[in-house]
Parts: sequence; structure tokens; C-alpha cells
Amino acid sequence: MSSDSFSFAMGEFTAEFPGDRMYVRNHMWALQTTGDRWRFGLTGYAVRLLQDVYFLEWTLEPVATIASRQLIGAIESKKAESDLYAPIAGVLVTINDACLTDPSIINADTYGDGWLFEIESKEVDSLLSPEGYQTHLVDAWKVAQRTIKGQANT
Repeated sequence: MSSDSFSFAMGEFTAEFPGDRMYVRNHMWALQTTGDRWRFGLTGYAVRLLQDVYFLEWTLEPVATIASRQLIGAIESKKAESDLYAPIAGVLVTINDACLTDPSIINADTYGDGWLFEIESKEVDSLLSPEGYQTHLVDAWKVAQRTIKGQANT
């Protein structure tokens, strides 16, 4: 593991994570772009579990004040349909229209062109450092494995 990235083994797959950003327990990354503005996207962990994202929709339009954990949209993939929740409170200032047009960008470049939205906020204490997110992944993977095994047995 280099200081500018880290990886996490998910069975036979290894998810990669840039070390230059913060993370959220709901498996999003956060990159400070300017001042109090943060760009968010799905982590490699989330994309791997979802597999082949093909639909994305937003329930809010920018500019909108949002609460932490407020429902802001939905995503569909080969493996799951999931609601998307605001990772922090603030003002939703922009969404990535390119992902609405072609959600496969999320699969192809989740840490680059596949970003989802930007929020302006000073309330970023809940964001996790790369090390904190690595610790969180250990517990999250245990839960994911139980869920996957439960689905396989139905």
C-alpha cells in the first residue's frame, strides 16, 4: 500500500481507494474542491457490490439545502436498487449531468469523471480519514458477506 492509495480485499476482488480524499460510512468518497465545497462519488467498494450501474436519478435539483442522511436520489445496477442519501448536511450545489446521461461512467471512472454531486458545507466532522474508512470496511465487509450468502441461499 502506498501513501497515496490503499486497497481492500473483497473475496477474489481488491477494491482500490485514493489516499487524497475523505470517506463516508455509506461508501462514498469526498474530495474538497474549493473552500467549503466537497465533491462526492461512490467508492470502489460500493461500485463492486453494485456491479454495472445503469440508472441514476435525483429527487432534488441544485441548489437545495439538505440534511445529513436525507434521501437525494436512487441508483440501479445489475445487482441492486439503492436509495442515495446525503453524506453530510449542507447545500447541494451541483450534480454530475454526465452520469445521468451515461451512468456507466460510475463503473469506468468512479474516482474521476464518475463523481455524483457537490455539496457546500462546514459540517464535515463525520467524514472519515482513509485510515478510518479502512477500519470501517472490515466491519462493512462482514455484513456484506452475510447478506450475499443469505441472498445466495434463497
